[in-house]
Formats: sequence, structure tokens, C-alpha cells
Amino acid sequence: MLGLDRISFNRNIMGGQACIRGMRIPVSLVVNLVANGKPIGEILEEYPDLEPEDIRQSLL
Repeated sequence: MLGLDRISFNRNIMGGQACIRGMRIPVSLVVNLVANGKPIGEILEEYPDLEPEDIRQSLL
């Protein structure tokens, strides 16, 4: 799947939304934060379980 190994789908987690590595952090949240101008450094501070590659793959 285009090397998107950090994006997961599980109907038991967040209703099957695309999430980051099985965590309860939806890809849509990450995309929304970036789209609204939140710096990546701040996103990583607010969500310490995220890694820069998670954000990169979310934007793909």
C-alpha cells in the first residue's frame, strides 16, 4: 500500500477510521492540524506518541 506502513484500519479502533499505528490518533486529526497551520514540532509535543514519519505518511 504505497509504503504506508504506519497507517492502520481496525473497526474496533475509532470506528475503523485510518489511524496512526493502531493508536487512537486518527490520520484526519493530523491532517487537520497541519492544514490549520500547526507546526509539526508542536504536534509532536502535544502527541508524544507520534513520530515525524507518522505525520509524513498521514499527509500522503
